[in-house]
Amino acid sequence: MKLNERIELILQQLSENMFEREHIIALSLLGALSGTNTFLLGAPGTAKSLISRKIAQAFEEPKYFEYLMNRFSTPEEVFGPVSIKALKEDKYTRKIENYLPNADFAFLDEIWKSSPAILNALLTLVNEKIFKNGDEIVHAPLKALVSASNEVPPDNQGLEALYDRFILRLIVEPIKEKDNFLNLISSKPTQVKSSIESNLLVKQDEWKEWQDEIHQITFNTEINNVILMIRKLLADLPEDRKVYVSDRRWQRAAYLLKAAAFFNGRREVLLSEIFLLKYCLWTKLENFEDVSEIVEKSIFNLGIDSGIDTSFFVLEKQRLDQEISTELYYTEDIYETEEIYDGKFYYPYYCEHRRKKLYIKVSGNPHNEFIYAIDSNGNKDRDFQYKTDGSGSYQIFNGYNRNIIFTPKVKYTRGSKKQNINRRLIDALLSEVEEIQKNFIEATEQVKNKYQFLANQFSSLFIAEKDLKFLLNSIEEQINKLEVNIQDCGRLKDLCDN
Repeated sequence: MKLNERIELILQQLSENMFEREHIIALSLLGALSGTNTFLLGAPGTAKSLISRKIAQAFEEPKYFEYLMNRFSTPEEVFGPVSIKALKEDKYTRKIENYLPNADFAFLDEIWKSSPAILNALLTLVNEKIFKNGDEIVHAPLKALVSASNEVPPDNQGLEALYDRFILRLIVEPIKEKDNFLNLISSKPTQVKSSIESNLLVKQDEWKEWQDEIHQITFNTEINNVILMIRKLLADLPEDRKVYVSDRRWQRAAYLLKAAAFFNGRREVLLSEIFLLKYCLWTKLENFEDVSEIVEKSIFNLGIDSGIDTSFFVLEKQRLDQEISTELYYTEDIYETEEIYDGKFYYPYYCEHRRKKLYIKVSGNPHNEFIYAIDSNGNKDRDFQYKTDGSGSYQIFNGYNRNIIFTPKVKYTRGSKKQNINRRLIDALLSEVEEIQKNFIEATEQVKNKYQFLANQFSSLFIAEKDLKFLLNSIEEQINKLEVNIQDCGRLKDLCDN
């Protein structure tokens, strides 16, 4: 049996009658399979402890420890009582059998309500898997710790370091769907014990082997670019919405992505695994939406790596569009040059035969506001003013309060092609457009080929159906955008050739 098929069967049996908890169980199992600690955030009665107990059932003969924390909890209740026999021999050691330091899996409920003495001792145990028992250093067999609370740890209480060691952070909500709720209230209470077939159970030795094999899973350029974009967008959040992600968390989150690929039977992380970062990078409920949006935005913007920097060619296409419009086409209406000094203005007798050239601006003038005409030297002519009526006609006044109505005639309309353009210029612009179009065509073929090959592989045991659908739609949109750019290059070629 293939590993991914085996894990799928385990998940099916663990999720039986766990209404709307299937994805939470899948992620929690991934955490246990990869040695990743999980924090469950949810109100009482949302099956947080049941989820933890079920996950342990996927392993062969697991040593399991569970404890409900409160402010009166003592280290003895979590790490084991002090050995009276050892005390008589002047040694301070604990009897750790059946307690957390000797457990394979553990569940600590209401973890943030515990005493500082317990929380401080948990730091080393959770991260380095060692426990100092008197003079002896005990290497704890702890594979994964699941903690739960109805709140995130309060600020400025010294809990940040411990919270940071819970890489998976899952929100467990009450059942929402009506049918699932009706099934819940009409069924028997879910049994803790899952009847998982013995041949499916995870063995101790193979779990250890898997940890080394997970490290062999690779990231390609595509995945690296998406992760870098997520990291940048998180850093660019406003100060009041900043989300701090430690280097340790990034490293462990990346390991979780590799684990997801491994247990899906692959040797390389794919885009679908990136969605797992939504459950690794948030710190408070109010920034969960920000993190989710950033992860989805990064996947949508980058998509499948075509091996071609299409963003560069989009900018080049925009530059060429502007250059073609400026060099080959009129960017505004060009008017006929007309002499309007034709006897309509009457000067006094001493300057009756005087003629002068005047220039008026025929676009962008304020409505019904007098403007001085410009003489041939580019200076204002104080003898002549004009104003537009907003309909294309101009009223021109001379210094003797005489006026005419003048409507300029358009010689070349805006957007029409210029006359007598240098053919070398046209050929050079056309060649650049064809090169850009060639790159878009190649990028489209690469994305389509990869998409056809990877579409079925994107499906994952640990990715929600809505996230998978989002990914597939994002890649289809990526292909559509590339095809639009190809068509736009065709438009630019037509502009050069017409």
